[in-house]
Amino acid sequence: MAQTPFIGVVIVDHGSTRAESNVMLEKFVDLFRELGDYDIVEPAHMELAEPSIATAVDRCVARGATRVIVSPYFLSPGKHWHKDIPRLTADAAKRHAGLEFIVGAPIGLHPLMVQLVQSRIDHCLRHADGKADECNVCQGTGRCVLKTA
Repeated sequence: MAQTPFIGVVIVDHGSTRAESNVMLEKFVDLFRELGDYDIVEPAHMELAEPSIATAVDRCVARGATRVIVSPYFLSPGKHWHKDIPRLTADAAKRHAGLEFIVGAPIGLHPLMVQLVQSRIDHCLRHADGKADECNVCQGTGRCVLKTA
């Protein structure tokens, strides 16, 4: 009987030179670990910041993963999803004989995205009307204000 694979998840974004953007991925991964169904979850940045995809795959394997799912934290299936992330993932997997891996789909047109965007818009409007604090993304930036042309 075949052994059930132990799954590791790598959630990868583009990566940024702005530390605040990279920290946001780490916070999302923490939330995913807390609310999701996988024990091994690692953040990765495709470029510009660490941890890299290779580092995240290494961490998953070190924690016992025999199969790694790389989940792009991207909205659209652009060049990075078609070429860069699969190449970087394959290169990382080569260092671990027998490791199974797959690059999953970006977020795309998932129906829950409508609810998410609606929620952000509603919150922004409530904040502009003085009925809500700034959201966790805008907090302290002064960006969530109504402007007049």
